[in-house]
Amino acid sequence: MIRTERLILRVPEPRDRDGLVAMFTNQILMAQLFPGLDEAAADGVIAKHDRLRSEGLGFLAVERREDGALVGFCGLKRGEAHMPIAGAIEAGWIVDLPWWRHGYAREAMQAVLADAWSRIAEDRIYAITSSVNLKSQALMERLGMHRLAEGDYMSASFPEGHTLRPTVTFAIDRPA
Repeated sequence: MIRTERLILRVPEPRDRDGLVAMFTNQILMAQLFPGLDEAAADGVIAKHDRLRSEGLGFLAVERREDGALVGFCGLKRGEAHMPIAGAIEAGWIVDLPWWRHGYAREAMQAVLADAWSRIAEDRIYAITSSVNLKSQALMERLGMHRLAEGDYMSASFPEGHTLRPTVTFAIDRPA
């Protein structure tokens, strides 16, 4: 569990399932991330992150301290095989629409990164997003990440010609 001024980041519990599925299946929220997920695929995402916990990875539920509201889902995972960062530590986040523009993603990810540097050996953490997802890229920069031009690639997760196929890679190095 990680606590910030306004948030609690914790392992998702059964009570979080409906809220997380609602986020993953929301076409507006997922439009620049991974649209088209159905309930079964959303459950698969949650299960995937549960399996990563044995490595000290996996995304966490982001809960607002003041009222327990489920704000989002964020954390660390391994880059997938089809990515230039395959096997490396990848940071990611999703914040539900009602909580956009409140600074929750930045606050949560700053805490995730600080925690990561205290317990993982890697010297670099990566983040990826579609080239059209300018909001996520702006957050990556605010987190201190820099774009890796050699990390640009065409995601195998989307068909040829899909607007989300061109993908960019950002990274942050371990603080000195």
